[in-house]
Amino acid sequence: MELDPATTAVVVVDMQNGFCHPEGSLYAPGSEAVVDDVTALVARARTAGATIVYTRDVHPPAQFEDAHYYDEFERWGEHVVEGTWETELVDSLDVREEDHIVEKHTYDAFYQTELEGFLSAHGITDLLICGTLANVCVLHTASSAALRDFRPIIIREAVGAIEEGHKQYALDHAAWLFGDVLSRADVAFAQD
Repeated sequence: MELDPATTAVVVVDMQNGFCHPEGSLYAPGSEAVVDDVTALVARARTAGATIVYTRDVHPPAQFEDAHYYDEFERWGEHVVEGTWETELVDSLDVREEDHIVEKHTYDAFYQTELEGFLSAHGITDLLICGTLANVCVLHTASSAALRDFRPIIIREAVGAIEEGHKQYALDHAAWLFGDVLSRADVAFAQD
């Protein structure tokens, strides 16, 4: 698939210490394992001239205190609490000043954030989605992108998961219902 870098963004979902570092409260080895693949995807897209977006899952300490149903702390335990080391992107990522960082508070990077407005304002139509977790924030962000008429393309080897079965489910579901699932090698940029 050939993409125009002027209308393409890489969306790196939640590659944070809380999920990707062995000392993180929701550490998954499968998330740490894809850091190099994410970095390689970002480097290639950056060289081609695509936009780079990183999301950070951040929870204010009192976010779920008056929740009726949606309570991530009850489901997962406290994690990536605002102001903590866990919320920071892992050091090995090549985050630059020109990259856009979106702070989100749910699984979906579009829900009550400025992500849609940022992408639309910059003429972005195609999203290369990578990061973690495949069946949680990656899947919900990709499906939300499709509902907003962006083309989500999940990059297979650059997506982390707790279990391989979770990852395969998410990729199969995305490919069947709303998006494309490709390997990095299957993506070309107009200048490549």
